[in-house]
Amino acid sequence: MKVVGLTGGIGMGKSTAAAAFRRARIPVFDADATVHRLQGHGGRALPAIAAAFPGTVHDSQLDRAALRAAVLGHPEALTRLERIVHPMVRAEERAFLARARRAGSRLAVLDIPLLLETDGGRRADLVVVVSAPRDIQVDRVRRRRRMSKADVAAVLARQMPDAEKRRRADVVVCTGLSRHHAQRRLRRLIRELLA
Repeated sequence: MKVVGLTGGIGMGKSTAAAAFRRARIPVFDADATVHRLQGHGGRALPAIAAAFPGTVHDSQLDRAALRAAVLGHPEALTRLERIVHPMVRAEERAFLARARRAGSRLAVLDIPLLLETDGGRRADLVVVVSAPRDIQVDRVRRRRRMSKADVAAVLARQMPDAEKRRRADVVVCTGLSRHHAQRRLRRLIRELLA
């Protein structure tokens, strides 16, 4: 089974790209959704998060704003959170790949925002990076997440620069031209991967 690593900075179009793979009936592991599930009501990560960041969990519910305030702009706190969450996400990823292999999938996608930052590219046979110009990226993030410019800047500062991601990619899909252009490129890529 071929494993595709799908990545790109926040607001670059990973969700759109992942949806294209799903429409082609290719299994996709969504690392962000996994994190949300682990941190959701009663999630497995909550006890460790509560211990590491007092005041961020109440009645088995994560206070996302409090956690964001505790880690944004605080590299040591963010590293502490990653040490809690990342091993759990990796375990879910391994289980996903095992299920895909058992199901006879020829291709599986790992949709991981920090794929290259966490050396996850080694777990993929091919790395696909979605990319758009910086002004489009920032506009998308601010509209969808309702984040301040300072919060967007803090998130972007934590991520590998887009130019470096593109340099490390096997395939770059430009998402800043139009949705139609990106979809056409993704359909062609999927055909090539399945050929």
